[in-house]
Amino acid sequence: MKRYLILENGSIWEGEAFGADKEVISEIVFTTAMCGYVETLTDPSYTGQSVVQTFPLIGNYGVIPPDRESAALHVSAYIVREWCEHPSNFRSQMDIDTYLKQNGIPGLCGIDTRALTKLLREQGTMNGMITDDPSHADMEKIKSYKTVKPVDTVTVPAPEYHEADDAKYTVAMMDFGRKENILRSVLDCGCNVWVLPSYTSAEDVLKYNPDGIFLTNGPGNPEDNPEIIENIKKLMESKVPIMGICLGHQLVALANGFKTTKLKYGHRGANQPVRNVFSGDVYITSQNHSYAVVSESINKKIADEFFVNVNDGTNEGILYKNAPVFTVQFHPEACGGPKDTGFLFEEFIELMGGKTNAFK
Repeated sequence: MKRYLILENGSIWEGEAFGADKEVISEIVFTTAMCGYVETLTDPSYTGQSVVQTFPLIGNYGVIPPDRESAALHVSAYIVREWCEHPSNFRSQMDIDTYLKQNGIPGLCGIDTRALTKLLREQGTMNGMITDDPSHADMEKIKSYKTVKPVDTVTVPAPEYHEADDAKYTVAMMDFGRKENILRSVLDCGCNVWVLPSYTSAEDVLKYNPDGIFLTNGPGNPEDNPEIIENIKKLMESKVPIMGICLGHQLVALANGFKTTKLKYGHRGANQPVRNVFSGDVYITSQNHSYAVVSESINKKIADEFFVNVNDGTNEGILYKNAPVFTVQFHPEACGGPKDTGFLFEEFIELMGGKTNAFK
C-alpha cells in the first residue's frame, strides 16, 4: 500500500506503508546511527518527532525488547529505505514491522532517505505529515505543529527507588525523559537512585538527602521549562554535586543565565566527535538533540566550556566554577553507541566523594 510524507515545504515523498495504519504530523529529523534502532524508537527524547534512518537497511537483527531505553515507543513515525522482513539474531523476538504495529507507530519505507536527509541538512529540520492519502494534508496545520511541554508526558509519574549492590552514595535523578541506560550506569557505579518526577521542587529533592543529583536527557525546547530551571538554580545553591546530560545540560546553562539555540538540523547518531577543551583529547559520542548552548553566552566567571563539537564547533559540555557541577550535551551511557566517555560517570562519583578541580 502506498504511503506518503508531506513536508511543510510542499514536497511529497511517495513510498510504501509498514507499521501501524495511522496518520501523524510531527517534526521530521534524521539519525546517522547504523544500529541501535530499538534504542532509538524507545528514546523519550524523540517525543513529537518522526525519525529518518540514513542507514539503508533497518531491522536486520530484529527487535530485542531488553535493549529498550523505555517501556514505550516515543517516535511519532519511522522512515527507512528498507526494513528487513527476515531478521537473523538469536535474541530477536520479532521483526520491526510487527513491533511498530503492536505499538501503534506508522512506518514509511521505499523512499530515497539519502535525498531526504540532504534536503533536511540544506533547508533545516521541518515538519511533515505521514498519510496514506495526500489530500488529507493541511499545510497550515503541518507548518504550525509543535510539541507542548513534552517533558510532562515522559517523566516518571511518581518517585521510584532503585537499589545498587554495595552502594556508597544515594543519587536523586531528575527524570526529564531518561534513557534506561543512564539509570543502569549510575547504579553500576555503586549508587542507590531515587528517580524523581521532573516537577519535583528543589526542597523536595533535597529531602532525600542525596549525595549527588543527576539531570537526565529529555525532549523539546529547554526554554519551555521555566519551573524546572528555577528549581535547578536552587539545587545549585545547595552545593550538592550535579551531573547533567543533554536536556539536563541545557537546563543548567539556562539556570545560570546562558542562552540556548535551535540547531539547523541537530545532532543525531553514534559518531559525533567532541574535543575536551582542557586536554585536547577527542572522543566519539552518541547524540540526540535539536538545541545547543550558545558558547558565546557562557559567563567565564561562572563556568568554563568543557567539550566542543569537532564538526561544527558547538558547545558539548560545561564545567561550573560556582558549584560542584558539570554537564555534557552528548550521551556517555551511549546505548547504542561508543563508550568513549563512560568515564564521566566515575568522575561524578569522585565529585560526590569530595574531588575538586575535576578534569583539569
